[in-house]
Amino acid sequence: MDYNDAMNLALWIAQAALAFTFLMAGGMKVFAYEKYRAATDRKKPSGLSHGLVTFIGIAELAGAIGVIVPMAANVAPWLSGWAAAGLALIMLLATGYHLRRRESPATVVVLFALAAFVAYGRFVPLAITRPATLSFRNW
Repeated sequence: MDYNDAMNLALWIAQAALAFTFLMAGGMKVFAYEKYRAATDRKKPSGLSHGLVTFIGIAELAGAIGVIVPMAANVAPWLSGWAAAGLALIMLLATGYHLRRRESPATVVVLFALAAFVAYGRFVPLAITRPATLSFRNW
């Protein structure tokens, strides 16, 4: 397995992890709102309206689908990079939310890093090519 294949495999693994995580999180926000509200309001009220939570859940579901389907179907594969960038933005905003609630942002930061890795890897074609090594044969 060469460098390009390994990087592509790493990107697919990261995309699958993002898709699974955001399908679960977004699905809970959209389809099981009462369970989500009970879980988040254990420490203190979240301060988020039902409409905002539903909007975030729909955005997470769209990102989860968008990070996999365009690349897998080879239909507008550039959309996967945009979906990952959108998920990274959601995680960046979620970091502020969790810090405001005095909760650990560790999970959010990991998801941000995964989404940023996928966005970078899918946007920049050179990101998955082997870096040139310096040798005297190149001179």
